[in-house]
Amino acid sequence: MEDFIKNQTFAIHAVAGAGAVTLGTAATYPFETIKTLVQVGSGPDKQLSAAQVFDRVRKLSGNSGLYNGFGWLALGRILGVGARFGTYELLTAFYKDGRKDNYVYVSEALLAGIASGAMESLITSPFELFTIRAQVTTASRIPNLEKTVASSSIAKLLRGYSPDMKAFNHSVGLLSTLNPNHANLTGSLKEYPWMMTGTGRAPPVYHVTKPVDVVSLEGWGALWRGIRSGVFRDSIFGGVFFSSWQFLDRAMLDWKAVGMNPIPSSDEDIGPLHPLAVSLAAGFSGSIAAAASHSFDTAKCRSQCLVLPKYITMERKFLKWSLPGKRFERLTGIHPRDRNILFRGIWLRMGRSGIASFIFVGSYFFALDHLVSR
Repeated sequence: MEDFIKNQTFAIHAVAGAGAVTLGTAATYPFETIKTLVQVGSGPDKQLSAAQVFDRVRKLSGNSGLYNGFGWLALGRILGVGARFGTYELLTAFYKDGRKDNYVYVSEALLAGIASGAMESLITSPFELFTIRAQVTTASRIPNLEKTVASSSIAKLLRGYSPDMKAFNHSVGLLSTLNPNHANLTGSLKEYPWMMTGTGRAPPVYHVTKPVDVVSLEGWGALWRGIRSGVFRDSIFGGVFFSSWQFLDRAMLDWKAVGMNPIPSSDEDIGPLHPLAVSLAAGFSGSIAAAASHSFDTAKCRSQCLVLPKYITMERKFLKWSLPGKRFERLTGIHPRDRNILFRGIWLRMGRSGIASFIFVGSYFFALDHLVSR
């Protein structure tokens, strides 16, 4: 009987958490789409505003385009947030073991949050890749390519993609002087992956959005592209989020204990805080954590919008290609050309993260009250 109750309690918390994360993600997803497009569409000499991105998405994809890729992000957030809070609770359980109160110091919350954020990043990275590419597709004008039959090699690398035949024929004309007597020079050139676009460049990102296309063209490693900046981003976010939330929670408990008679000897004597106060503290902590980690979020988003076919990755390994930039940039995965645009869209991310954290915590407590009461 006790095992059944424990399993039922776990299921209630899981359902409440999944519903709360989905609700928070759905309510703030348009901000996420606009933020991502501002990050990946801006350059050192080109700064996009939120209004420009919003108008472009509505013009090309309609209002529904703001929710393109929502399913990928919602699934990734459910798994990622579950891993973040689960890891945090496990680590803080060791800190609280043997103490009179279930109290966690701010420094302990910081360390536990860093570890939980790193775990979250490893889980959510593939889902973020498909989400970002779906968002970019909504603001990209896909050209009407000439209907041609791709060679077997191109079809294996990227299904449904047709090369730019005008550029391809131009390349064939330049290279035909090498062997003018070749029986089928055009067909032979099509067998090489780097000629699939006719220019030697990889296809645009909005043509490589499906999982099967990403894996076949870029390999399994593409699912965790930008993992360095992602781990730094989520570790900083988790550490700042939980430490600031713990600090605010402690401050609200001390404020509530003021004037109580007799003076409470433990937190249990003070009583629980109001769910609205806890939700507001979580929302404020989410905004601060988003501001602290935003530069790494920009680096990760921009790296996931790059299409790197497997042959390019293989060439870099053979040539022992080293990452550009300074030591800190190589360690964190920041490209040197992105130095001046790392804080683009910071206000959008702060607002989205704060609202999402507020909705997540508030709806989680609301769902628990109704599910447990039943």
